[in-house]
Amino acid sequence: MATKIYIVYYSTWGHVATLAEEMKKGAEAVPGVEVNVWRVPETLPEDVLGKMHATPGREDHPVITARQLAEADGILFGFPTRFGMMAAQMKAFFDSTGGLWQAQSLAGKPAGVFFATGTQGGGQETTALTAVTQLTHHGMLFVPVGYTHGAGMFGMDEVKGGSPYGAGTFAGADGSRVPSDAELALAAHQGKYFAGVAKKLKAV
Repeated sequence: MATKIYIVYYSTWGHVATLAEEMKKGAEAVPGVEVNVWRVPETLPEDVLGKMHATPGREDHPVITARQLAEADGILFGFPTRFGMMAAQMKAFFDSTGGLWQAQSLAGKPAGVFFATGTQGGGQETTALTAVTQLTHHGMLFVPVGYTHGAGMFGMDEVKGGSPYGAGTFAGADGSRVPSDAELALAAHQGKYFAGVAKKLKAV
């Protein structure tokens, strides 16, 4: 039976959605792995999103419900940061998982995170660290990417997002920057690495 990986994200300007697609490519490179990409529900009204010049929701990525998380063998959560923490839309989604928490339906499942920040000081590490509290209460197993991507994580020749906690990108203060090749490469690697870990855990 295939190992089911769910990539669940929220994206305002499309940066996190782009990373999610790269994660999917990486995870699908692992034999015996099935990958689905999902969006969490939007909480802001359309007129507000319009004023923010937010990217329209990717229709090819369906909206997930909390109960569907229990179907996955492993979950990668992606979100932009707001003042060093996950965006409210993702937090609202986690807040809707009380029934799963009560039944401990996600306990023992591996989970990872990836993110986008506006600037270099926008919370590439604090966003991941504060997200771990959500996983901990569910009894999930946090799988950081570490430095498994090798030399690419040590280069100082360009500005790039990501950390040992997970892949990341910088959106720029106005959201105009797009993920770089280095950031996309880390995202693809994390997807492949995470899928490999989830597959091993499923076989135990």
